[in-house]
Amino acid sequence: MAVKSAEVSASCSLQKEKEVFNCLNGCPFIIKCFGEETTRNEGGEMFYNVLLEYASGGTLSGLIKKSDGVGLPELDVKRYTRSILEGIYYIHSHGYVHCDLKPENILLVSSSTKAGEFVAKIGDFGLAKKSEKRDKKRKIDPYLGGTTLYMAPETVANHVQEPPCDIWALGCVVLEMLTGKHAWDVRPDFTFEELKRKIGDGYELPKLPSEVSKDAKDFLKRCFVANPMFRFTAEMLLDEPFVSGVDLDGGEFVETLNAESVEWTDTLCGTDDEFSGSSFCEEWSFTSDEGSCFSHWSDDEEGITSNADAMTLAPRVEENAVQQYLPACTIPAGA
Repeated sequence: MAVKSAEVSASCSLQKEKEVFNCLNGCPFIIKCFGEETTRNEGGEMFYNVLLEYASGGTLSGLIKKSDGVGLPELDVKRYTRSILEGIYYIHSHGYVHCDLKPENILLVSSSTKAGEFVAKIGDFGLAKKSEKRDKKRKIDPYLGGTTLYMAPETVANHVQEPPCDIWALGCVVLEMLTGKHAWDVRPDFTFEELKRKIGDGYELPKLPSEVSKDAKDFLKRCFVANPMFRFTAEMLLDEPFVSGVDLDGGEFVETLNAESVEWTDTLCGTDDEFSGSSFCEEWSFTSDEGSCFSHWSDDEEGITSNADAMTLAPRVEENAVQQYLPACTIPAGA
């Protein structure tokens, strides 16, 4: 068992994270939460503790680093991607957005059925938030959390963090698993302003490696759509050939999750009915059409890059309209 702790006087964020875990417990592709407790150390200080599932395999980030910039075998990438995608679908179906999907927040738990293998599970819901219904007026969030390298164009440009943002981040994670490198090829001297323009302008998409399979490229193209309205949802991606045939631990759960008659229930979140149910996903479902949904991609010697003239663009970032973000943190707007 793992324990996440904070002094009681500074545990508001951790208590909110525990509330999110309460609403998402039950999915085998999300780290389990076993409860909470308050303890006192030898100095008399009170600590609030959240009891979590132990990940003996460490993080996905650690596994990628062990590849020495080569990346993981594609079969392993498929398996991990399917697990993460199932977790994202569950999160979105319950009305939440993770907001900080990255390899450091994907934990590897020992498989219960296959010796020596690990199941990828989503953890760290410290920045997770409720999604705004599309028929409601969106409120401007005074705080923007996340890690810049995994942020979607609409997040950088307009501070929007909705389910499509998690899909973009998933694409970054999958690309990192395949190549052993970050999705964005940035120089060591790259400034935050340059990175914000690179991502937020929407003119450029991450390069796709030419050596991976067609199924992998197609999957990534559906994640890296600049306009979030045309980006695939988690439910749509589950049917992609890259992950659709993958055998996972918890296969019965996968069967249930994809059933047409599935009905979600939130026994611990009874007051959040408007966010419950598979109908929530439909709020972010869009008709996919090759001509309108996808950027146009072309092969070149360095891999596959986007044709900026033909792609659907996200809103541009004005020079003075975007605050300077720090990686993996929360910053007040206008700071």
